Amino acid sequence: MNVRESSPRLDEAARAGWLYYVAGNTQDQIAGKLGVSRQTAQRLVSLAVSEGLIKVRVDHPIASCLDLGARLRSRFALDLVEVVPSDPDSSSTTLGVAAAAAAEIELRLRASEPVVMAIGTGRTLKAAIEQLPPMECPQHKVVSLTGNIAPDGSAAFYNVIFTMADRIKARSFPMPLPAIASSREEREMLHAQPLIQRTLALAAEADITFVGVGDLGPGAPLYEDGFITDSELKALQKAGAVGEIVGWAFDRDGKLIEGITNERVASAPIPSRERSLVVALAMGERKLPGMLAAVTRRLVNGLITDERTAAALLS
Repeated sequence: MNVRESSPRLDEAARAGWLYYVAGNTQDQIAGKLGVSRQTAQRLVSLAVSEGLIKVRVDHPIASCLDLGARLRSRFALDLVEVVPSDPDSSSTTLGVAAAAAAEIELRLRASEPVVMAIGTGRTLKAAIEQLPPMECPQHKVVSLTGNIAPDGSAAFYNVIFTMADRIKARSFPMPLPAIASSREEREMLHAQPLIQRTLALAAEADITFVGVGDLGPGAPLYEDGFITDSELKALQKAGAVGEIVGWAFDRDGKLIEGITNERVASAPIPSRERSLVVALAMGERKLPGMLAAVTRRLVNGLITDERTAAALLS
């Protein structure tokens, strides 16, 4: 059949059809993975058939994304993967990924059971939060992993905790710190404050975390946004750093760089991947080295990206 214009309902139907006919999931498993009732899962599978999406394969643009997602999950032992279609005519570094991340965040926030959600910072995450609908979530806690104060003392522009607090009614816990302290001693002094210790302890209890992956090339966000100097960026590059997550710089093997800026990062440690889900939101060629290191070393165990980046990771 001809490629049709995508719609959220058809996307879900195609996803349910792929899970049922290609991946061999039961309707109960599909319901769990999509966060819907068993009856809704059954209707989605039926819709995929009635709309002609199911033949020998899922005849829908999202099918290739599902295949890429399954391969990424298997290759890197990831617990959650979402791959969105790429637009070859767009140079956006958030298109599609932000919308998919917003849907995943909304799904978690609509849960009745209380959850602790930790969030990082960055352009993609900010774009995702801006797409959230107004929600009442008094049962949940949202905690920032990183400081919300810019080097000049102003509010950090891409810190998203306050944007999120405006959209959802949940208890929000900002990190009233600079992203990177001026010295190791200053960081230790700041982290010793009772208020900060409680926020750090809450971050360590996160059930699910959403973070961006920053590159450390010439236009690195940490440098462009004024958190590190040109000489510090060059020192990190010389030490082999290829990416950063909430300020923590790491090399191609996913190992944190010793010294330099890491000894001054005031962010909370990345939450445990053994007991919780840590989802990276990233796309684009510049971020590939950092993304590859993050998923290979399991700095994250979840990934939301686009199909072009997914294919590059698999290659």
